[in-house]
Amino acid sequence: MPTAIAVTSADLVLPAPDRHTPGAAVLHPPGEVDLEGALAETAALLERHGHLVALVPPWLPPATVRRLHTVRAILETDRIALLDIDLPPLGTAVLARQLRQLTVSDFSPGVLASAARLLSHYIYAGAVLGSVAKLDRIPVGLKAHARSWSPSAQFAVLAHPRPHLARIGPAAPAHGGVLPPGPAFATHLTFARGTLTSDWVTAELAPAWKVRGVMENPLPADSARWWATPKLVEFAAAIPDVSVLYQLVASVRREQCRWCGFELIGDRCGFCAAPIATPPPETGTTPRSPATAGS
Repeated sequence: MPTAIAVTSADLVLPAPDRHTPGAAVLHPPGEVDLEGALAETAALLERHGHLVALVPPWLPPATVRRLHTVRAILETDRIALLDIDLPPLGTAVLARQLRQLTVSDFSPGVLASAARLLSHYIYAGAVLGSVAKLDRIPVGLKAHARSWSPSAQFAVLAHPRPHLARIGPAAPAHGGVLPPGPAFATHLTFARGTLTSDWVTAELAPAWKVRGVMENPLPADSARWWATPKLVEFAAAIPDVSVLYQLVASVRREQCRWCGFELIGDRCGFCAAPIATPPPETGTTPRSPATAGS
C-alpha cells in the first residue's frame, strides 16, 4: 500500500481527481477521539501503509498539535512525518490532494514528505472577503480597515505565495493592480463559498489566471477563523497534472538524511526535520550557495 497522507479534519479531504488517487486519512482531534483511540488509529495506519505523512498547519488548535506529537512519541516510531506547512485551509487541502496523487508513484516516503514544502511554493491561495477589519494574516492598511465597515465592501486577498490585497466590485478604484498576481504555469482552481455572495472568483479571477478548470467544494470549518470573517469565498490554484508534479519533484537532487537515514529533497528532512549539513568550502575556492530547491 502507498504511504498514507493524513489531515486533521474530514473537510480537508478533497475529491480525488482520478480513480488512481487514494483518499486521505483523518487524524481526529482530542475532542473526538481519546488518546487510546488516537494511538489505535495511527498504529493501524502504519500497519497498513508502512509510513504516515501528516499535514500539521500552524493554525491548528494547540491541543491537536500536542496530541499528534504525543502519539508519535508514545509509538516510538520514525515512520510518522508531521509537516508544518503554513497555508490557508483550502490551500492545505489542495496540497494534501497533490501528495495523495504522488503516493502512487515510485517516490520513497522521505522524498514524498520533503516534497510538500516544494509543492507548497506553487500553490496560489487566497479569498474574496467582505471585511479585512480583523485580518492579521497579511498586512492591511488603514484605508482598507476603514472601508471594511461599508456593507458592500469586498476585497481580493492573496495570502500565498506573496501577500496582495485590493478592493474589488463597483466601488473599486479604476487603476490597475486589482487582480492578484497569478501563476505563470497551468493550474486548476478550487474554491469554496462562505456566507459572502460573490461570483468574482469564477467570473473574473479564473479567466484572468487562465486556469484549466474550476471546481467548487464545501468550505473548510477553519477557514472563517483563518480569514477572520465568515463572509468569504476561498480559492486555491495549483498544478493539477500528476505527471507535472512528478517531474517537478524528480528534478530536485536527492540527499540522505544524516540523522534518520530517510531519502529527501530540499534542505530539511520531512520525518525528523533535521537540516542538511552543508559541506565546508574547499580551500582556495569561492564558497558556493547551498541548494535552495524545495526550501
